[in-house]
Amino acid sequence: MNTEQEQPKRSAAEWVTLSISLLILAVIVSLVAYIWINEKDQPPVLSVSNKQKIWEADGQFYVPFEIVNTGGETAESVQLIAELEIQGKVTQSGEQQIDFLSRGEKEEGAFVFNEDPRKGQLTIRVGSYKSP
Repeated sequence: MNTEQEQPKRSAAEWVTLSISLLILAVIVSLVAYIWINEKDQPPVLSVSNKQKIWEADGQFYVPFEIVNTGGETAESVQLIAELEIQGKVTQSGEQQIDFLSRGEKEEGAFVFNEDPRKGQLTIRVGSYKSP
């Protein structure tokens, strides 16, 4: 009496499926390892720009802005400050608060002024943030 049972031979479709599955698994493991090795504990790097056009409505001037976190960690309670300086004096200022900005995330918004920002020096900057 023969107690050993013979395994049926695998078909070509089974070998192709196994090969593709192993390839996908290898790619995922490689990407995770690459990110883990190259990931550094970098603080948030926040940059703000106002490249969009200033527009006027109902006697108020809207200054659109975009802020981006290009650093490694999330920033919480990001404070943006805008100051309009006309003839050497700060005539208006404004603040914005962004709840959080994760790595690579962008947020957009606008500051609103009563005076035309194109007639003076407008500065938009990041005032502060909190680490989570």
